[in-house]
Formats: sequence, structure tokens, C-alpha cells
Amino acid sequence: MESNRIRNVAIIAHVDHGKTSLVNELLKQGNVFRDNQAVADRVMDSNALERERGITILSKNASCVYDGFKINIVDTPGHADFGGEVERVLKMVDGALLVVDAFEGPMPQTRFVLERALALGLKIIVVVNKTDRPDARLKEVVDEILELFLDLDASEEQLNSPFVFASARNGVASRNITDTGRNMQPLFQTIIEHISAPSGDKDKPFKMLVSSAEHNDYVGKLAVGKITSGELKTGDNVVLTNYHDADKHIASKVVSIFTYEGIKRTPVTSASVGDIVCVSGIDGVMIGDTVCTEADLSPIEFVKIAEPSVEMTFMVNDSPFAGKEGKYVTSRHLRDRLYKEAVKDLSLRVSDGATADSFVVCGRGEMHLSILIENMRRDGYEFAVSMPKVLIKTIDGVKCEPIDRLFIDVPEPCVGTVMSKMGARKGELVDMAPHGSRIKMNFKVPARGLFGYQSELLTDTKGEGIMSSVFNSYEPYKGEINRRDFGSLIAHEQGDSIVYGLFNAQERGTLFIGAGVPVYAGMVVGLNPRGEDIVVNVCKRKHLTNTRSSGSDDALKLITPMRMTLENCIEFLADDEILEVTPKSLRIRKRILDVTERMRERAKMLGLGKHAND
Repeated sequence: MESNRIRNVAIIAHVDHGKTSLVNELLKQGNVFRDNQAVADRVMDSNALERERGITILSKNASCVYDGFKINIVDTPGHADFGGEVERVLKMVDGALLVVDAFEGPMPQTRFVLERALALGLKIIVVVNKTDRPDARLKEVVDEILELFLDLDASEEQLNSPFVFASARNGVASRNITDTGRNMQPLFQTIIEHISAPSGDKDKPFKMLVSSAEHNDYVGKLAVGKITSGELKTGDNVVLTNYHDADKHIASKVVSIFTYEGIKRTPVTSASVGDIVCVSGIDGVMIGDTVCTEADLSPIEFVKIAEPSVEMTFMVNDSPFAGKEGKYVTSRHLRDRLYKEAVKDLSLRVSDGATADSFVVCGRGEMHLSILIENMRRDGYEFAVSMPKVLIKTIDGVKCEPIDRLFIDVPEPCVGTVMSKMGARKGELVDMAPHGSRIKMNFKVPARGLFGYQSELLTDTKGEGIMSSVFNSYEPYKGEINRRDFGSLIAHEQGDSIVYGLFNAQERGTLFIGAGVPVYAGMVVGLNPRGEDIVVNVCKRKHLTNTRSSGSDDALKLITPMRMTLENCIEFLADDEILEVTPKSLRIRKRILDVTERMRERAKMLGLGKHAND
């Protein structure tokens, strides 16, 4: 197809504002599927974790044809922790659909992705989605979006971006704020009219910026990107260069070329300017590389992805239960997987740790790293991870830490509790505004102050609180923050948990396990609300005697244990604890399993010196 009849557009938004539902409808009404074809909800969320959690994690490509125009669509994640996925694909498109919820309005991630799109000079179409909500605030949201454009120093042309009002769930859109619309035709028409056709000269030497790199077991590395000039054919000799690495010149040969037809890759023999293609046969390709020919070796500029702000240490599992449940358990397996992950995820940084069997992994946030951990355990890996920590930097001789912009939406009676919790976490209130019976609050808070706060907020607001955050800047260190006001219940010995032992232990706090669960000495089996660690014997059996008393044979009743998800476990961890991760189990444990050694180490830390052995 001629480049003037191609439109390349990204869908960007805050999490849960309806991007993937909108893509679904565009594909359906773009005749990608047969009339009688069964189409799953959120068809672009192909990853199992994406479907389970209801979020988009990876950027994905698709296309549809409308009125003779091919529209290449890139669906992007909405969660701030996966912002790197958005940043790397924006160079592949000529415009973006900014999707905003008709009630919530612009959110932290909306600002983040819009700022990146405006800086690249992309043309924007604002899609106010979920107009069918009974609490929709269309006029107010439009004003808030225009204010956001002004705050981000948008150009005059970007300020005049068209608005489309849509309900992706109902498959309708309209350019008129008072009209509900009948189908997605107004949005298709706006894309064709407002988004520019790809620029570039077909007669110039071939050049393509790699925006995504994948691995296929049959054809090896796959490079995905938009052709910015020239034409590419199968069998062509190409060279890999990089804007940030002047010495990189790797010669390769194109084995196959694929374009996107609907949600599938279709093999083609050639592709030209403006096409988004997937190319195989190029060895050593990385995201940000330029694929070109000998005729012009100048690389295309690629802006470096924003730096990560949170780190965790991944290490080989050395617990008493090590190697029983995992398929890949050695440091070699762990190293290979982590370094491969860093190649395809530019937001991830991996380096060797202090020991031969540990690795430091840096990411955008807790969720970013927890998704990596979950994917690895599902693939059969067994390992252990430490408590997450923020990356501290020294800027102009001053110790600085990452500060997040936090948005919290809670019922009005809960405001006092939230303000108190934010104060303890060094949060600064930027502004707050009422929205019906709810209050919206904006804070600037240290990233480390948000560790573990999600579940706390849900408890404080009886499940009605909503929070989201995005990295804001590095600022001077805010001082100590007490992450935990509770302690751990620690198993005394190895064995299977017994009802009698659990019944006595549950008086000390909240248990994480039920009866018949294998435990070992030093394993955390519960939470102590009093703020100190207590050793309990959950394997204790009742001593048998030949004397019977009234009531001695009554059944012991156990309280239902607290179910700990991966995120709950990561939030729970203290400095002296690590999380054992296997395909079947999640176990929190003390770094030092022996209780005597643990007490001696604690005494040394407290500076008791010669009294440590006591």
C-alpha cells in the first residue's frame, strides 16, 4: 500500500481508561474478524497474566483497513511501571489517541505519556471514553485536558487537537459532545484526516529504527519497527548501527519480512516507507538499533528510556526445601533468564550482585518487578528475592531519592486517615478537590513510602480507595520512614503444621498457613501486630496422657489463614527477610534461619558487643 494511505497510531492512556476495549472495537469495525467469528474480550491482551489481572503489560501491534486506508495500531500499557513499553514505541508512530475516562479525567500516567508524545511532536486525538457512565463529567474533563496541554507547553497545533467522545464498550463514537454516535466511523474519519501519513523518501537508502525486539524459537531474533526511508526486500544485506554506540556495525541478511494484518503477522517479500514490519535474520539486534544499508550508515536518534527507580536482589534459593519444586534452580539458569529479559525490556537493568549466585535487578516499580517474578515462576524457575529498595542518587553532592506523584480517590469520611498515613510516609499534599461524595488528592511522596501502601489503603477505605502513582523527580532525601509497624511469627522447627500448634500460635497474631503445610525453622508463618518477631511452634503436638478431663476432646477451631499473594509477600518483607519463590509456593523466611544466630546478629547490630553471645 502507498505510504500516503497508511496511518500509524498509538493508543495511550492511564490504566483502566479503556484502551484495549477501544482497540477491540476498532478491529471489529475495521472488518478484521468474520461476521460469525467468536472474538474474546480484550483480544490484544494475549498474555495469561494480562488476562488474569485485566491490565496491558506489553505493547502490541495490529492493523485494520478503513475506506482504503491501512491503520496500524499500537496498544500500549497504562500502568506507570510499564512506561518504558510506551516510550519505546512512540518513535514508531505518527500520532496518538489519548484516551481519558469521562469521569476520572487526566491521571498521573495520562500526564506522563502525553508529555512524551508532545515532546516527539506527535499529532494527538483526544478520545473521551466511557461517555455512557452515569457520573460522566464531559465538559469538566475537556477543560481539565486542555489545562494539561497548557501545563505541558503544547504547541498551538497540539492545543487544537480534535476531541472524540466514545463508549468503547458500546462501540460508538461521536465528534459532538451531545451526540452518542452509532459506530466508530467518526473516530476512523478523524484518524485519517488528522494523523499525518508517514514521512520519508522511498528512493533513499533503506533505514528502520528497531522499536521492539522479540525471540522466536524457529527463526531467532525478530526486529519490529517502522521503515523511515527506502524499501526492504527478503535477502537484502543490511547493517546494524546504534545512535548511542558509534562502534556498532554488524552485517546481516534479511531472512523474512512480516507485516501486520489484523492481529496476525503476514509474510511479505518486500515493504516500503511507512510500513510497520517484523524482520527476522538480523543477529545481535537490540531495541534502539538502526537497520540500514551500506549506502547510508548514519543511525536514527533514539531517546534513552527513563531510568529505573527500584531495585531487588534475585538469588539462588538456599532454603531447606530448595530444589524440590523448581525446574531451573541454578545461578546459570537465573543469570541467563534475567539478562535475556533485560534485552527486550529497556526499563529493566540487571547486574551481578555481591556474590556469585545473586543478581541486582532494577525496575520502574514494585509491579514491574512482581510481573517479572510471576512470569519466571510460571516458567519453572525457583529462586529467592530480597525486599525492594529505591535507588538513591547523589546530585550536586546532595543525597537524593525518587519522588512519585500520587493520586488518591477516596470517600470523604476516609480523608483524615489517608492524610495521617501520608504524613507518616513523608507525603506532601499538592492539592485536593471534591467530586461528589468522594475526594481527589494529589501528593508528592517518596517512592519508598508507597511500598506496601496499596493493601493498607484498601483496608482503611473498606475497599473503596483508588490510588495510582508515577515517577516525578529526584529530590533531597526526606529522612527515615518506618515501613512496618508489625512483626513476624517465625516457625521454630521443621515439619508439618499441626492443628494443636496452630491453635496456640493464632493467639499471637494472624497466620498465613493452615494445617498440614510443610514448614522449616526460620520460615515466617504469620504476622504479629505488636511489632516484634516471635518464634512459635506450629508443629507442636498435644501430649497424650491417660487422664481425661471435661472438654479436653473438644475440636480446636482455627481462624481462616490470610492468603498472601505475590504482591502481599513483597510488601511484607523486612530487611532481614527474603521471599522464596517456586512454581508452586511462596514462602517468606528470615535470611538467618537459626534463631540463636539471628539473635546474636541482632545484638551486634544494636552495638551490644561482648554481650552479643548472651
